Amino acid sequence: MAQAIVLFVVGLILICIGGDRLVDAAVAIARKLGIPQIVVGATIVSLGTTLPEILVSTTAAFDGSAAIAAGNAFGSIICNTALIAGLTQTIRPVRKVESGSIAWRSAFFLAVLIAMNIYGYMTGAFNRPAGIVLLLLFAVYAYLNIRRAGAEGGDEEEPEQDVSLPRQLLILAVCAALLYVGANLLVDNGIFIAQAIGVPERVIAVTFIALGTSLPELVTSIMSLVKGYGNVGLGNVIGANILNLLLVIGIPSAVAGILLERSTVTVDMPLALLVMAVLLVPILIRKKASRVQGVLLLGIYTAYCVASFV
Repeated sequence: MAQAIVLFVVGLILICIGGDRLVDAAVAIARKLGIPQIVVGATIVSLGTTLPEILVSTTAAFDGSAAIAAGNAFGSIICNTALIAGLTQTIRPVRKVESGSIAWRSAFFLAVLIAMNIYGYMTGAFNRPAGIVLLLLFAVYAYLNIRRAGAEGGDEEEPEQDVSLPRQLLILAVCAALLYVGANLLVDNGIFIAQAIGVPERVIAVTFIALGTSLPELVTSIMSLVKGYGNVGLGNVIGANILNLLLVIGIPSAVAGILLERSTVTVDMPLALLVMAVLLVPILIRKKASRVQGVLLLGIYTAYCVASFV
């Protein structure tokens, strides 16, 4: 148990270091290329911070742990939105949202999640054909990001002319690796500690694993907030949630198929839709976030965790 706790702390340190430098590198790349911060947050940063979820769900699918594979994905969406976005918007709401960049991503996410809710309720599983469709949708999402990057324009700040693009890309890759290793240490040892005190598999998935694999998003979002890059954090949450649907569910579904527990279909998936609606709809209408949203999301997450354990 002592060794597990030490490794857990080491993982947390790696995530903190990686998240801090990841934000700086991502913003430097955005300024160098004239790309909006929210675009970088929703693509490069979110892909790096979602790697732990992809690994955990794919490994769980191969091991036959469907509850972990599905619970990790939807638990991470709930955690990313209700805890991470809720916390950052409570501390410092984004007052000027890059609405053009966020609108189509929000519509894309909500449409895919609604379709998955219906499909999951009707079939009780995400089989191989469903997984292949999700991977094809990821290709569409990647194409739309590339196609719309130029049309969405750059940030208002002047580009940093002295930034070395290869160096920043290398830093980005190293930081993503630190997040990956750190999250795995957290998850593996967190599961060991949780199992030692008798916590059920699904509860571990939607709380301990989801929180552990979402720590890169949490640290990245907080660092974005501290450094004044609120749109990076918001874009990271939205992008990470999209990747949770398309890759974290898509890859294991296409490989082995995922059977869904009833609680995943009736609680986790609808709640993921609810919290994203609470976050996105007011922002799309008002073009800014509010502290009320943050407090409401934190309240929902607290109630969800209490209900999961009870």
